[in-house]
Parts: sequence; C-alpha cells; structure tokens
Amino acid sequence: MIPITVVDVKDAEALVLEVLRSGVIAQGPMVKRFEDAFAAIAGVPHAVAVNNGTTALVASIQALDLKPGDEVITSPFTFVATLNAILEAGATARFADIRADDFCIDADAVSAQVTDRTKVLMPVHLYGQTADMGKLVPLAERHGLAIVEDAAQAVGATFEGRPAGSFGTGCFSLYATKNVTTAEGGVITTSDDALADKLRVMRNQGMRARYQYEMAGHNYRLTDLHAAVGIPQLEKLAELTEARQRNAEALTKGLSELPGLTVPTVLPGRTHVWHQYTVLVGDDAPVTREELSAKLTEKGIGNGIYYPKLVFDYDCYRDNPQVVASDVPVAAKVAEQALSLPVHPKLTEAELERIVAAVREVFSA
Repeated sequence: MIPITVVDVKDAEALVLEVLRSGVIAQGPMVKRFEDAFAAIAGVPHAVAVNNGTTALVASIQALDLKPGDEVITSPFTFVATLNAILEAGATARFADIRADDFCIDADAVSAQVTDRTKVLMPVHLYGQTADMGKLVPLAERHGLAIVEDAAQAVGATFEGRPAGSFGTGCFSLYATKNVTTAEGGVITTSDDALADKLRVMRNQGMRARYQYEMAGHNYRLTDLHAAVGIPQLEKLAELTEARQRNAEALTKGLSELPGLTVPTVLPGRTHVWHQYTVLVGDDAPVTREELSAKLTEKGIGNGIYYPKLVFDYDCYRDNPQVVASDVPVAAKVAEQALSLPVHPKLTEAELERIVAAVREVFSA
C-alpha cells in the first residue's frame, strides 16, 4: 500500500535525547528555539507554541476578548477544529461559500455574511494554498474585522511573497500528519508585540512569573520534547516542500487530461506547499468519488476524503444557536467530489507512476 501520508521524524532522535538527558522536558529552551525558527518561516517577530492547533485557534479568538453573540465568519469546508474553536471561545460561527479553484473562502461571498456583530474573519488556507488574501485583507479592514488565519495545513505557503500566518494572527497545527509535526502541537504567529505577550501569559495559567497571575489563563504549553521533534523539520522545510511540489507536478502531468477529473492548481501569486493533493471527481466522470476511492484502495493506493460533509452538517451542530448555517453551493459540491491522493515527500518516482497509472486505469475501465 502506498500510504496517503508518511510520518518520518528519525532526524529528531539526537535532539530528543538531548532533552531527555537535560531533565528539562516541559516548556523550556527547546520550545524557544522552535518558536524562533518558526517565526522566521512565517515572516513575523513572534511565534507562540501551544499544545495543538485547535488551541492555537481558541487562544487567538480568546485574546480578542469577544462578547457573547460576537461572530466569526469562516469556511464551511474545513476540519471540524475550526468550528469547535469558535464555539469553545464563546463566539458564533457564520459561513461564507468557498471557491472551487483554491478550496478557500470566497471573498465575494463574505460581505453578505457580515452583520453588526461580526468581529473576526477566519480564512482557512486549505490543503497548503492560501486563501485570496489580496481581497480578504482589505475587506476585513473595511468592516473593522480582525483576521485570524487557520493556517493549520499551510506552513511555508505564501501569497504575493507574504507567508501564511503574517496577514493577521496565524494559527498552525503540528499534528502527526502535517508538513511539520511535533506529534501534537500548534503555533500562533503575530507581528503584534502586545498580543504575543498576552498569549504567552495566557498559555501559562495566566502567570507572567511564578505565582504572579495577571489573567484567568490556561495550560496551553508545548513541551521541549515535542519541540525537539519539530526543529529538524523546520531546518529542512524548504527541501521537504520542494519534494511535495515535484510530486504534485508529476501527478498533475499524469492526470490533467482525464475526462471529469479536475486536478488542483497553483493560482497566480501563490506558492502551494501541498499538504494534500486533492482532485475533484465531477458528475461527468466515468466513476463516482466513492468508486474511485474504493478501487484505488483495492490497487494499494492510499487516498482520503477531506472532507465528506460541510462542517456544520452534523446533528451535534444543527440546533446550536451559535452555528449559523448558510447556503454554500460550491462548498457542498466540493464536499461531494473531493478526493486526496498521496503527495508526501517520501514518494518515489515509481510510486508516483503507479498512482497515476491506477487512476487512469479506473477511469478507462
């Protein structure tokens, strides 16, 4: 089986051993080293490491001191952590439709969702490509909205030369399958000195110094053990990303002319870091998305449906007054058609050829 993703952190063994031998295994100097390296990649002065990507989102919203009833506009086509974070922070979620060419929130659909209670715009940089920040930033400025970027899948991606996580408050995931992993972990990036300070105090139970409490805080800390796992990946992130980009190019070359199959594209002015390589199996394709997925699995090709339903389309959210569903036809259609293929940096040329051949065989059967 060619897996949809491969986790390889063997390069971290020496640093992990260094942490174990030091006796400092909770948040310490290794976290600071990780934060400094991450901030450089995100093009900001501050990176605040936390214990997971959901926490990054929650803390970023909490730091804005929203009131009950205040609203966050985000994408309906995303992992559920996006919505859960909004709810945990006490806000109300609204949804604007997405574009099919980048799978991200459509700036032209956002304005219709803005109300007098809207305080935050939360674009999701899905699959490794940023949303159209050239339109979203001025839109947020016009409406007086804070920008919180769900960049969980987009470390190293750029829009017109600016890295994901530098347009507002950036929130990244370091989960096991992400392009950079610490097994579990997250990062918040910002250029705002006061916000960074607030987040660092908040993540440490509200303490600035031992038993000096300044706010009602939380334990959002990352450990040095986790940071040690991630540092070697940050050091070779460019190399790992280039491998993903080469793999995506090979897949596109082999699949771009199949009838009914839409391959992903890199839009002008953007760099794509290919957390996922996601195709759309159209209504005019000779097979359905589910049939293609099943047949690829039979042929030993890993694949994944990310995501099978709109994020609010579950019973647990349906009657929640803090979840304001809306008509999002593009997102609904994409959720029916999206299928991700392996694109990770460990793929060999032979495996890429096998993936392409398998998809083509299914389409020609």
